[in-house]
Amino acid sequence: MKQLLHSIHGRPAPNETGLRWGTQLLKSGSLFGSVLLLASVALLAQSGGELRFCLYGEPKTFDPLQAQEATSRTVSYLTGGVLVRVNRISQKPQPELATEWQLLDGGQRIRFKLREGPRYSDGTQFSASDVAYTMRRLMDPALHSPVGDAFRSSEGKVSTRILSPTVVEITFPAPVANLVNLFDTVAILSATSPQKEMAALGPFYVAEHKAGSYILLKRNPYYWKKDSQGRQLPYLDAVRLEIEENREIEALRFYRGEIHLINKLPPEIFEKFSAQDRALVQDVGPSADTEQLWFNQTPAAPIPAYKLAWFSAVNFRRAISEAINREDMARIVFRGYARPAIGIISPANKVWFNEKLKPHPYDTNSALRRLQQDGFHMDNGALRDKSGNAVEFSIITNAGNLTRESMAAMIQQDLKQIGIKVNVATLDFPTVVERITQNFNYEACLLGEVNEDLDPNSRMNIWLSSGENHQWNPRQKYPATAWEAEIDKLMREQASSGDQSKRKQDWDRVQEIAWEQEPFVYLVNRDTLVAIASSVKNAHPSPLVPQTYWNVEELELK
Repeated sequence: MKQLLHSIHGRPAPNETGLRWGTQLLKSGSLFGSVLLLASVALLAQSGGELRFCLYGEPKTFDPLQAQEATSRTVSYLTGGVLVRVNRISQKPQPELATEWQLLDGGQRIRFKLREGPRYSDGTQFSASDVAYTMRRLMDPALHSPVGDAFRSSEGKVSTRILSPTVVEITFPAPVANLVNLFDTVAILSATSPQKEMAALGPFYVAEHKAGSYILLKRNPYYWKKDSQGRQLPYLDAVRLEIEENREIEALRFYRGEIHLINKLPPEIFEKFSAQDRALVQDVGPSADTEQLWFNQTPAAPIPAYKLAWFSAVNFRRAISEAINREDMARIVFRGYARPAIGIISPANKVWFNEKLKPHPYDTNSALRRLQQDGFHMDNGALRDKSGNAVEFSIITNAGNLTRESMAAMIQQDLKQIGIKVNVATLDFPTVVERITQNFNYEACLLGEVNEDLDPNSRMNIWLSSGENHQWNPRQKYPATAWEAEIDKLMREQASSGDQSKRKQDWDRVQEIAWEQEPFVYLVNRDTLVAIASSVKNAHPSPLVPQTYWNVEELELK
């Protein structure tokens, strides 16, 4: 495979050494057969109903209203009880803790009729007061919940009125588009439980946590849901979330039968699994997720002022974008299971994608012309700015993710062609999150964006300049640039509009501004590649997060 990549593309496949364990396994049919046999024995020996899969780092929080990175959101999804759940196949809202709802005043108010009888994992009774308490916390400006950002269609307070123990009404300062679906991400906290946010209304609760090793979720004994035959859900006794950052080790553990699911398979491992047993893997189709590079523009960041000036200049960002060969990246790193990205959202989102936009071209000559406009010049093969500083920066990404390490290596190669030196630093995922959200000690970052909802409102926490995940310069008191101010205005307008065509027009313009300014340099839209052990029953993978376990309460182990 290595020689094939060399001969076809004329450039080395990045991070080739990371593929060695798979190659060694495939060289020996007997060894691989032994691994599969061990896997089968391990799975057949299970009788406790414990589903196992990996997280790629420690959750930053167990408070579901503060969850913003993937690991915290996973725990929240498995433990949190929500009023409404969006079915990941039909993409339509389904009743959960709320049996019915009514939109009033054009979406400015919503009234929920709540289910009678649910209890939290510690036995505490659920009622409308818990919904009111959750909404107060969610919209508290002091908390600044990233989950709450999606509801901020306008300035002003959100009020909650309890009409009875099972009826609650929530009023927003302005109409909120797509309001019902937004409640899919809001885990309802208990107003009275001494366990606070650790009291779970979902199918599981956090029973054990060994930092750096695992999180054990056990079945919520008070979970309210039953199947069509009246059997108590969930079927599983427990879910064990193994902390494992290294994707190679995750794949090897799947081979050995130590884990049951992989939500996002690297393409090279997908092909290895597929070659041995096609039934283990599925290509669910184009995902709604994105992979992107961005530069730190936070004024207080501990980086030199001249670098901050580079990163804040649109010509610099556009030049970097044009110097990256996305076609090569999709073909080599993703084995063709990806397409060059165009912008904020994947073309797979057929309702909201701006079809007028096209991928940024790969054009090193154009990139150099843009840089020359801002005083950059070549000096003996090295690019320098107008003050003579050599153009060099570091990209951080999460260690153990072969795909991103390979993407970073290709960016490093591509930018070298225009005289830029790129250093790649792979860090454990919690450290990456800390740097991009807390101390801002980084220059550029390569990560992906997980899109749980196709509606623009789900992006409020990213595109509002005050948003927690406005990653290049988060939590701004006032928009730092005119184009960010325009996006703020457009995002608030579409979020409060009941006119679908007007929302589409506003969101199209946001996509155009992002395409022009490139605060995120979008790279590829990847396919959804998953692995599911044959012992897991009732799995129906979806391109939407969480791909393999969105219906976890219905999953069984046989």
